Amino acid sequence: MSIKPLHDRVLVKRIEAEEQVRGGIVIPDSAKEKPQEGEVVATGDGKVLDNGQNVALAVKKGDRILFGKYSGTEVKIDDEEYLIMREDEILGILKK
Repeated sequence: MSIKPLHDRVLVKRIEAEEQVRGGIVIPDSAKEKPQEGEVVATGDGKVLDNGQNVALAVKKGDRILFGKYSGTEVKIDDEEYLIMREDEILGILKK
């Protein structure tokens, strides 16, 4: 199954953080916070302004992004967990 977000929404797959910290301590799953970094899987067509004009999104498929701790809505598609969020919930795009 595939999904295409509407308007200014994006579909994001979380990027899991390292399992082990620098000192060699392994953090159990119950103590971990969910990562706030992800990869854009799909995007909508853009934001529609009040005058009917369509503004393209600043993010595109494949971008690595940062988002807030409580951003988006969690959805499960084909046993994979994703987030759907508005573009304005995205804090920034990570560049290499």
